[in-house]
Amino acid sequence: MNDATHRDQDSAAELAELLTRASRRLRSNERNALAPYGLTFAQARALRKVVNHGPLRIGDLARLLEIVPRSATTRVDDLERTRLVVRSTDPSDRRSVIVSATTEGRELVARLRAERTAGTETMFAALSSKERSHLVQLLRALTAES
Repeated sequence: MNDATHRDQDSAAELAELLTRASRRLRSNERNALAPYGLTFAQARALRKVVNHGPLRIGDLARLLEIVPRSATTRVDDLERTRLVVRSTDPSDRRSVIVSATTEGRELVARLRAERTAGTETMFAALSSKERSHLVQLLRALTAES
């Protein structure tokens, strides 16, 4: 193996490590922001989907979250217990259940969005506007589905 190959492998390993660390930092910040509300990351993500796309059938929520419907049902159960969502019968198909955000759920998502923005602004403050735009382009390229 030549020196250029070693450098490329070292560079790829460093990139992977740095992306992992950045992701952990974002998740940690989010976990800390959610703790006072008694929500997990997964529950908050489901609530955001219901607020942003809702009202939704549980199957549609599962597709948006890229999880199986049973897992989506569990998340809805948790959110319903905390009165952040409500279930109702789908008027076009009485066998289906529709999930809607409550006023409390919508208000919480707005609060969490503001907190998330403040947290990410702090994290990305070291980057210029141009560097942020470039990072967005790079991450889109890395996360694009083929």
